[in-house]
Amino acid sequence: MTSNPQLIQFLQHELAVSSAEINVLLRHPEQAHAPLPMLLWQYGLITLQQLEQIFDWLESLY
Repeated sequence: MTSNPQLIQFLQHELAVSSAEINVLLRHPEQAHAPLPMLLWQYGLITLQQLEQIFDWLESLY
């Protein structure tokens, strides 16, 4: 998953995920194979409820 500026902005403003946390995951080798929201959850940077919130937000875009 490539970095999506709208997703990054949502993560930072709505869920208070720091840009440092996002940048680390964007450079992580697994990032090429897993969506950023899943990596955030897998590494304990967001809760399951926040993960659901992200997926709901992504779904509302389309």
